Amino acid sequence: MVVNQNPKITEMKRREAFKRLINLSLAGICLLLEILIFTYIYLKYLYPSLNNILDLNYWFNGYLLQEVVYALMLFFFSKMYGGLRIGFLKNSEIVFSQIFATLIVNLFTYAQMSLMVTDLFYTVPFLEMTLAQMLVIIVWINIANRIYQRVFPPRKLLLIHGDRPIQDICGKFESRKDKYTIIECVNIKMKMDDLKRKIIQGYENGQFSAVVIWDVTVEQRNQLLKFCYSHSIRFYIMPKISDVVLLGAEELHLFDTPILLTREYSMTMEQRFVKRMIDVVCSLILLIVASPFMLITAIAIKVYDGGPVLYKQIRCTEGAREFYIMKFRSMRTDAEKDGVARLAQKHDDRITPIGRFIRKVRIDELPQLINILRGDMSFIGPRPERPEIIAQYVEIMPEFAYRMKVKAGLAGYAQVYGKYNTTPYDKLKLDLTYIENYSLWLDIKLMLLTLKILFWPDSTEGVESEQVTAFKQEYLQQKQRKEAGAEENEEETAAGIEEE
Repeated sequence: MVVNQNPKITEMKRREAFKRLINLSLAGICLLLEILIFTYIYLKYLYPSLNNILDLNYWFNGYLLQEVVYALMLFFFSKMYGGLRIGFLKNSEIVFSQIFATLIVNLFTYAQMSLMVTDLFYTVPFLEMTLAQMLVIIVWINIANRIYQRVFPPRKLLLIHGDRPIQDICGKFESRKDKYTIIECVNIKMKMDDLKRKIIQGYENGQFSAVVIWDVTVEQRNQLLKFCYSHSIRFYIMPKISDVVLLGAEELHLFDTPILLTREYSMTMEQRFVKRMIDVVCSLILLIVASPFMLITAIAIKVYDGGPVLYKQIRCTEGAREFYIMKFRSMRTDAEKDGVARLAQKHDDRITPIGRFIRKVRIDELPQLINILRGDMSFIGPRPERPEIIAQYVEIMPEFAYRMKVKAGLAGYAQVYGKYNTTPYDKLKLDLTYIENYSLWLDIKLMLLTLKILFWPDSTEGVESEQVTAFKQEYLQQKQRKEAGAEENEEETAAGIEEE
């Protein structure tokens, strides 16, 4: 098939390039305004103070170097935390991310200048600078998002789906009305030729500008992907487990046929050594720093109801090895008196007032630093689950066991890019993305991103009472269908998505 090169495609490419230019310009203006504020404060307060304290004249090259270092740090952390993603993230998250990045940069700069003068530097200029930058961020990000949404309205989507209910996937797109609008939903039962004709006509007529492919067989998906790709039509798909595994494949060029190699997961000896050293050193440092907060928390829990301070629970780590994870107790002592394991839900009445607070600020996780020091866990890795929960998940999606190819972690890919109430199947795909793309830099990046997650409330939400979990009726129905042989040719998943 000849790739379509009609004027509509050319126009769309130019529009996407223009969108990228606008995005970079709006983000660049925000960074520039912050750097100008730093320059003003630096020249008026910081530069003269350094000269007076150190009794030397700062050469122009030294001042210029300070500006460059500040600008590079601001760009790095802004990009890392998503402060530059205007038009992509929610407005509140962009503001929070950019403020968080700015605070980190200003703290680094303050520490740098304190080291230069071998004493704590003047704090008032830094506070004034930070407040001014926060004000600029809040005002400009709101203006920039309005400009972006005015120039680029929500993208119109055509959803192509299978027989399963579409409320969940529609709800996800509905949560981002500023970015997406599903204008029509079409069942894959339509004849493929008619469906292709509908796609190309709707795209060329401007009825929609992208296609969402969800819950279809592999054969149907491949046909639609090739068709959309050949006509330069944007499409969105939700990857299957096999797709995620291929993300970490190594490309081989042994002869003239492309080959992708996937190995059994194994870190090199050097990677294991460095990862373990990071775990030991960081856990020791954090235990020392956090010890006052841990002591206060322990006293508060004990005084509230007289129950035990720590909550120990069997979890599974690498190779399904069991260990006792430790947390500060956040629920009543009789939270699971019936012996049934269940996840925390929104407004869960089992959580004590103190427990609700320590969960919100993640203090309840601090005792796990001892687990890390003992080698049961790592700082970064899939969150450890209870054996009984794993057993129920595995009955529906055997692939859930893949998470235990690596050591469990205090935080991980699923915690950074998902939420507490993200479905088990989606968490599995996120964790497998980490496993298949492992590197020490990825660990460091996730550790930095975890700092932001600690203060971002969305990631601490409990599961909705109606959310699909291992205990929900939908799972039981799937299991019954599977046992009856009704779906012998499918691998059922927790999200209800058909696997190859």
